[in-house]
Amino acid sequence: MTGQHRIVVLGAGYAGLAAARQAVKAKSARVTVIDLHTEFVDRVRLHQVAAGQDVPRWELRKTLEAKGIEFVAGRAERVDTATRRVELASGGVVEYDSLIYALGSRADLGMVPGAAEFAHTVATSEDVRRIPALTGRIAVVGGGPTGIETATELAESRPDLEVLLVSADEPGGWLIPKAAAHIRAVLDRLGVRVHVAKVAAVTAAGLELVDGERIAAETVLWTTGFTVPEVAARSGLPVDARDRVLVDEQLRVQGIPDVYAVGDAAIMLGHNGREARMSCQAAQPAGKYIGAAVAARVRGKTPAPYRVRFVLTCVSLGRRDGVVQFMHADDSNGRTVLTGRTAAWIKEQIVRAVGRAAKL
Repeated sequence: MTGQHRIVVLGAGYAGLAAARQAVKAKSARVTVIDLHTEFVDRVRLHQVAAGQDVPRWELRKTLEAKGIEFVAGRAERVDTATRRVELASGGVVEYDSLIYALGSRADLGMVPGAAEFAHTVATSEDVRRIPALTGRIAVVGGGPTGIETATELAESRPDLEVLLVSADEPGGWLIPKAAAHIRAVLDRLGVRVHVAKVAAVTAAGLELVDGERIAAETVLWTTGFTVPEVAARSGLPVDARDRVLVDEQLRVQGIPDVYAVGDAAIMLGHNGREARMSCQAAQPAGKYIGAAVAARVRGKTPAPYRVRFVLTCVSLGRRDGVVQFMHADDSNGRTVLTGRTAAWIKEQIVRAVGRAAKL
């Protein structure tokens, strides 16, 4: 034992990396990050990777250790809060004094029959690597930001493909009408066929819709719905019906003061008590807060409560178009929206800033 306070961060996504960077500022702390992946790729650029584009990536161990943060490559299986140990799939253990749970989310392929067997996702870099060579007709399921970005990126970068977007609701329908109308206009301009319908099943031949219609597709990309790892539930941490960790206003796990949870895997509350949507916009600032909060507690200080604040919703529509919807702090729609090249430029600058912040 060195006498240092051992801070362990589970997960090297936006929230986990932000937490580690702040936590290591506590001079009396030793910070360790545990993640199955050894390479970081911006999650908000994975639709570009799926379209065949090169994006920045970097080695976690090299970058973290340069900042004095230990990196352990491994899959966390369970947290033993009684002995304060993280149990790894390899059989190893990592001991902690304070734990930051930031395992993020993954695509939910259990929503309809056949999705797990026949669909592919763009939720992680490993998921994208499993996508076969794209030919013919591609069916993108989901009219949220990931689905819209994937469909438009493919249509723009790969004009040899026939791209379909299948969504239970109008793509972009959660935004104000001007923004939704622009999204639909760009989809039309890029030749993306939109089917507003619910998917009943995924098959080897494509999709089956609830109304009985069948859509043939060489590849199905599933972009709707997210789930979180079961590590928290398996470890006896308090979770909701979706296995998201329950935390207090300082992001401490309820009833376990030396364990914190942040990002997609936790229920973080924003203004007016609304749950924060899963996004890097919510995860990265919260990770920065929790890292600083744990460091403050190591020094004997009590951090202020945390509340998620939103500013923008940005959706890229290929490399030269986009939508930027201004939001109120509670994540409700504002009245202002930007479109076209201006919006594309803003989105790109934000994505670059997020990537730089993850690496700094």
